[in-house]
Amino acid sequence: MSMTPPFLEFQNIRKSYFGNSVLKNISFSVCPGEIHGIIGENGAGKSTLMNILFGMPVVHNTGGFDGNVLIDGLPTKIKTPIHAMKYGIGMVHQEFMLIPEFSIFENIKLNKELTKPFWLNKLLPSKLQVLDIPTMRSDARKALKTVGLTIDELLPIAGLPVGHMQFVEIAREVDNEKVKLIVFDEPTAVLSETEATALLQTMRHLAQDLNIAILFISHRLSEIEEVCDHITVLRDGEQIGTYKRGELSLNKMAELMVGREINLVIGNKKPKHINDNDVILELNDFSVNMPGEHVDHISFQIRRGEILGIGGLAGGGKIGVANGIAGLYPASGRVIKDGTAIQLNNPKNAIDRRITFLSEDRRGVGLLLDESIEMNIGFSAITMQNQFIHKGILKLIRLVDKKMLRTHVNQMAKLLDIRCVSVTQPVRRLSGGNQQKVCMARAITMNPDILFISEPTRGVDIGAKKLILEEMVNLNNHGMTIVVTSSELAELRAVSDRIAIMSDGHVSAILPPDASAVEFGLAMSGDN
Repeated sequence: MSMTPPFLEFQNIRKSYFGNSVLKNISFSVCPGEIHGIIGENGAGKSTLMNILFGMPVVHNTGGFDGNVLIDGLPTKIKTPIHAMKYGIGMVHQEFMLIPEFSIFENIKLNKELTKPFWLNKLLPSKLQVLDIPTMRSDARKALKTVGLTIDELLPIAGLPVGHMQFVEIAREVDNEKVKLIVFDEPTAVLSETEATALLQTMRHLAQDLNIAILFISHRLSEIEEVCDHITVLRDGEQIGTYKRGELSLNKMAELMVGREINLVIGNKKPKHINDNDVILELNDFSVNMPGEHVDHISFQIRRGEILGIGGLAGGGKIGVANGIAGLYPASGRVIKDGTAIQLNNPKNAIDRRITFLSEDRRGVGLLLDESIEMNIGFSAITMQNQFIHKGILKLIRLVDKKMLRTHVNQMAKLLDIRCVSVTQPVRRLSGGNQQKVCMARAITMNPDILFISEPTRGVDIGAKKLILEEMVNLNNHGMTIVVTSSELAELRAVSDRIAIMSDGHVSAILPPDASAVEFGLAMSGDN
């Protein structure tokens, strides 16, 4: 590793979004030839820090940030990603930023095209320029060789193996002759073990042989331990510390990453006896094709009367489980409820079997934004279960019993503390927290045997968070089986009887809520 002064230095970086502090005095540096790892749970602040480094509009449009970013020792205001590129900063994204219809060399040279004079300029009074294809192809071959990929640069991106696409991404950054630092954002998440090993070797080559500084963001702690010269741990927007190679074991990394105290105390959670043999839902060889959250041939059982938490890091598959069971994304395998298989890829069949799903996408899936609170709460029960329908002689005409509906909705609004002018108010005008409560009320109204809830407290304040969690526990106390998916490990530990951790599309571990931070951290990273 080079002993030269830092290429990049963060000094007391602070950032808030709408009064919520997401970065608190972050300070560390990265030297030429160094691989610097950044680890932390979802929401730890990694993405926000990278948005600052690349001058992303989301930072400038929300009041900017405090502190300084130094490049080669000088305070720098990076205004746009193109501005960052001019400073020699590149990024290899987890989600590919390639154009499928373009060839490999065209993707590598995109926005760095080379031109030469048009041959007819000798005959005509013009200064036309044309693309210098031979030189561009030669540059692309050189960049591909640098990252260890032997492939025809004329091939289109479409149809390439995922691993090849990842290395083309790296080659594109290496091709920038000004590149001084490359950010690798979860680069091995989509790679096989062999491809991941090759990528780590490429990172070493870039750092040791080309003196390029590397920021390596990864949830795979074993990879961080293997290649990083320094490791910075972020947790809840705070810098827990920056450590040298060898100072942190895998267990210690896991503990630092997720080892906060459980602050949520749910007072209405009662002790209960769960019969391990009383299975209400069983997944056998279950897979879900949900982009970014695929589930790969998992099998486990949900016990009647329990709260099962499903956790894990972003992209691990936790969100895909409920979406697949609910029929919102293509699923295969078997899901058996009370001894009988449900029909997959059929949302109505899941509802008919008394399985209700409260989506994490409350605005896109969970709500009718231009309809009233009242209609949002009652809609599914009315259309799917014939609740709140007049039971008169005109059985062929389904008329809503508005008085019965209004009474129920007012009870729900009081129970969940939905802050509104009246229940006739359009849902679009509610805050995010109150919209989430409306979704919760609609799910409760369906009176399911099993309630799947994804990210129940996303975007709500601590008061609303506790209320929603307490209502979940209250429903469970009255016999409802609940499966809650959350990125917040603390809330899963506060309400769950067991917690299944998803990693790379598989169930990495099923742990008791009082398992150690080390066990949870290793399960999340797939290193257990």
